[in-house]
Parts: sequence; structure tokens; C-alpha cells
Amino acid sequence: MAYEIDEIKKVGLGLIGFGIIFTLFGVILFFDRGLLALGNIFWLAGVALLLGWRSMLRLFINRANYKGTAAFVLGLFFLFVRFPIVGIILEIYGCIVLFGGFWPSVKVFLYEIPIVGWIIRFLF
Repeated sequence: MAYEIDEIKKVGLGLIGFGIIFTLFGVILFFDRGLLALGNIFWLAGVALLLGWRSMLRLFINRANYKGTAAFVLGLFFLFVRFPIVGIILEIYGCIVLFGGFWPSVKVFLYEIPIVGWIIRFLF
């Protein structure tokens, strides 16, 4: 594999996966606030473990990423004050703006996963 992944990064990837699954279940179950909140907590903890606390903090407070950070935090706020549809839309926009530079690295990583890589190569 092209990248070396230690145990903490494996846990971070697992938490990100759980966060995505809980968020999807929250959306499927008519925007259930509890599942969406758990998905956000798992996702943020996973990103913190995967990138490291300092790198994550630098990513969120970087001047070039203020728009994405503001959208993500505002989406969390709307989620917690019972406007989950608006919150999810803002969070998705914030994630795209914040992590837009990581897509080429994620693509290379996904190519290395046996079944997922074959499917991605076949589709794209």
C-alpha cells in the first residue's frame, strides 16, 4: 500500500466511517437529530485522530478556510436548534470547501483498497 497507516489513524478512519453511517441513517430516518448529532461527533473525532489535533485546528482556523469553517459551524448550530435540513446542507458545503484540496489524495488512497479501487477504476 502507498501509505503507512498506524493504529490511531485506523481508529480515525473507523470513526469517520461510523460518522458517515450515522449521518446517512439520520437522513434516511427523516432527519433524526440524535443520529445526525452522533454522526457529527464521530466524524469530527475521526478527523481529529486522522489528521492530528494541531493539524485539524490549523485546517479550521486557516484564513483561506474561514468560509468553510463558518458554514460547517453554522450547520452544526442549525442542527442543534432543530433545523436539520438547513444544517446538513451547510455542513456539506463546509466540508466541500474545507476538504476540497484532499480529494486527489483520497482518490489515490481509494484506488489501493481492493474491491473499492476496482469499482472506482471501472466507473471512472
